[in-house]
Amino acid sequence: MSIWFKEYHIEDLQKLITNTLAEALGIELTEITVDSLKCSMEVVQKTKQSMGILHGGASAALCETLGSIASNLIVDPEKFFCLGLDINASHIRPVTGGFIFAEAKPVHLGKKTHIWRIDITNEDHKMVCTSRLTMSVMARDQVRLPK
Repeated sequence: MSIWFKEYHIEDLQKLITNTLAEALGIELTEITVDSLKCSMEVVQKTKQSMGILHGGASAALCETLGSIASNLIVDPEKFFCLGLDINASHIRPVTGGFIFAEAKPVHLGKKTHIWRIDITNEDHKMVCTSRLTMSVMARDQVRLPK
């Protein structure tokens, strides 16, 4: 059984990151399964730090982007939205180029919080980073968002 609020198509989801940090970093949503969301990102100069390896902040931004989108696909968008509450990332292996791939899977899907595990791997399927993202589920009628 699917965890998503409704059926989504990856092409439509990609539009959610137009004109955002995710688009600037080159994040591409690639697959939605019954219980996960996946993406890829090319490691290029703008995603590297001064030593020529993938910047940890770029990895964290990828993880927060993927988990945040996933969380918002679980709730009724007319009634709720989800915002990042906490993220941690453990950087395991440096990457100097090529593509990285991430998968977000739920650890906990509650009424007030969602917790996601996001794993990033390299082209050799080796772990690059693992992250835990906690999302807060907010009622739309209790919070006013900017337009």
